[in-house]
Amino acid sequence: MNRIEDPDLLRGRAHFVDDIHFPGMAEAAFVRSPHAHAAIHSIDCAAARAATGVHAVLTLADLRPYLRRERLAVGLPSPAYRQQRDRPVLADGEVVHVGEPVAIVVADSRYRAEDVAALVAVEYEPLPAVADCRAALVSDAPGAHRTAPHNLLAEFTMQYGDVERAFAGAPHSVALSLWQHRGGAHSIEGRGAVAYVDPADGRLTLWSSTQTPHAAHRLLCDLLGRPEHLVRVATPEVGGGFGPKLVFYPEDVATVLAAVHLRRPVKWIEDRREHFVATTQERDQYWEAELALDAEGRILGLRGTMIHDHGAYTARGVNLPYESAQTVTLPYDVPAYRLDVRLALTNKVPVTPVRGAGQPQGVFAMERLLDRAARTLGLDRAEIRRRNLIGPERMPCTKPLVARGGQSVVLDSGDYPKVQALALAEAGWAKFPARQERARAEQRFIGMGFANFVKGTGRGPFESARVRIGAAGDVHVASGAAAMGQGTKSMLAQVVAEILNMDPAKIAATTGDTAAIALGIGGFNSRQAVLAGSAAHRAAVAVRDKTLTLASHLLEAAPDDLEIAEDEVRVKAAPGMKLALADVARAAAGTAGFALPGGLAPGLEAADEFMADAMAYANGTAVAAVEVDPETGLVAVEQLVIAHDCGRIINPMIVDGQIEGGAVHGLGNALLEWMGFDDGAQPVTTSFAEYLLPSAAGLPRLSLLHHESPSPLNPLGVKGVGECGVMAVPAAIVAAIEDALSPFGVEIAQVPIRPHEIAALVSRSRSRS
Repeated sequence: MNRIEDPDLLRGRAHFVDDIHFPGMAEAAFVRSPHAHAAIHSIDCAAARAATGVHAVLTLADLRPYLRRERLAVGLPSPAYRQQRDRPVLADGEVVHVGEPVAIVVADSRYRAEDVAALVAVEYEPLPAVADCRAALVSDAPGAHRTAPHNLLAEFTMQYGDVERAFAGAPHSVALSLWQHRGGAHSIEGRGAVAYVDPADGRLTLWSSTQTPHAAHRLLCDLLGRPEHLVRVATPEVGGGFGPKLVFYPEDVATVLAAVHLRRPVKWIEDRREHFVATTQERDQYWEAELALDAEGRILGLRGTMIHDHGAYTARGVNLPYESAQTVTLPYDVPAYRLDVRLALTNKVPVTPVRGAGQPQGVFAMERLLDRAARTLGLDRAEIRRRNLIGPERMPCTKPLVARGGQSVVLDSGDYPKVQALALAEAGWAKFPARQERARAEQRFIGMGFANFVKGTGRGPFESARVRIGAAGDVHVASGAAAMGQGTKSMLAQVVAEILNMDPAKIAATTGDTAAIALGIGGFNSRQAVLAGSAAHRAAVAVRDKTLTLASHLLEAAPDDLEIAEDEVRVKAAPGMKLALADVARAAAGTAGFALPGGLAPGLEAADEFMADAMAYANGTAVAAVEVDPETGLVAVEQLVIAHDCGRIINPMIVDGQIEGGAVHGLGNALLEWMGFDDGAQPVTTSFAEYLLPSAAGLPRLSLLHHESPSPLNPLGVKGVGECGVMAVPAAIVAAIEDALSPFGVEIAQVPIRPHEIAALVSRSRSRS
């Protein structure tokens, strides 16, 4: 089926946050710190407040009367913390990264607000800043915060088995130092907020480009001390999320409070430069990793350390490095494992999930180690993986790992060796060495690399859905899921339509609105189909059963003899005996003197909260073929093959689109996306002139293959897909580059790897020979 969202999107009828307008609406801009670290001695707003067209200039001091709490508490507390650094609503006497909001200016237009923001005079005292997360953990490093006793935010160890014994008796070991650099999400639509207080009932509504409206709702109620029924958070269309939009931001709160203060609607729309300096980013991890193997190339143990740059504040707990550490061993038999992880505070933009949420980093570490091990032992790169992959006969397979929620990691289903074989066969792995030899004879350097991944999807604890058949026979599904371009409304409609035997296009879907459904978690961790889809499925089954029960009374036929067909309920053996679905719905709505049979509750409606303790684990293999110019370092990715298992596929078009988008994201992570900071933590990439993204002109041939191993953990048998395309692509591309440059002995241990860095590696290799 086609996506039900697309007609409005393609015809320009869809409404995003910036499309929302109210009479008398004002617009906001923020005064932002130009310093990576500084004390604030004073903020003089007099000139700005006197400017024409200005409605308000507000600092934290002005907002305090409206706040019950002044800081945005971390949503994911952890015993690993050594200190906690929650973000203030606006800067509180100190700024700790470039771009931190200091004051909000509200004016007749955004243009006026930006001009007036320059009139706010802030007296700063620059303080020493820390930019490198490794240097931040040295004992005499400057503090990222004045009050911080040190820059160690958190630390933990992920381990099982006897690692020291594994290495002591190992015939072979290989070691790598890895660097996975910082980058952003850069959705087409930046963040945005429109806030309005209805004078009729006092209800505050925030329209937000967010992935987690219910979490935003709870946080707003907590910060402002307002009862839940007087706060609504709603998402219109969202032009991409990819992780950073699951976070609630100081700008959201300040925009809301400006609307409360002025008693008029206020809009703030993030511009691209703000996105570079104020929207959360990801990565910057430094790994030291070592793999022990027996004489046949089977893994005996893995150990290492990782330092993770967490940025200036705790905006999302320790989940990123935790997921990195947990992902490393998932597809493989690794009898012993230990990774010591430290999180460092730095004077950079805070770090939270970007597509994959730390898991591509774990994949990169493991797959780079296996490529090094294959060279050391003289094994084919595919063979060393075949010898270590967990086989289908062991599913479900309990790993000796503990998920963040405390439950065991159990791989629910899958055939990892088969998926690898499918991808390699499609890419022509067996025939590639001959192609490579012919190319080298022509002084062309081509290479092929691949990587495997396993990804946990469908993180709980729950997601909600409600299905209702209205008095006109219309069907509506509402969910706490949040749509951000991935086709969530289509997925929900399709799931419900399958149960009610209807055209999905006739089913209306509402997502991301706290007024439509009271409970919800939102969109991240490839969870929408797994949890919201399962909740919609179960709610639709309940509505169908109730409809048939009531119709059986009205038609004087057994429920098992009835079926729903589009807008009717009919007797299977006698289709002429039927009722309009609207008539059944009106009967269910109640009529004076008409008793519903069998104690049925009024209305054709059911709600469900699908609970999930365990996660559904998707898996896949990415293969990349590249050509590299050793003189310039330019890389042309000629082919990508991705074989993928997301369980039962609900909508092939949506699944393919998600994997394709993730693959392109992974290509950018591998070759292009560099979020640079200088030694003083000043960002040096603040536009797309410096921070490069993949474009359509540079994309390779992409082949997708599917293997379906239904998950036993949910009624649909599905696993998540939204982040899976990105998981293994960076590791596969880097492996392919290394393979292409194998005549030069080049080894690559970082992403992204840019042309000048590749050329430098080749040059150094030549100088050694």
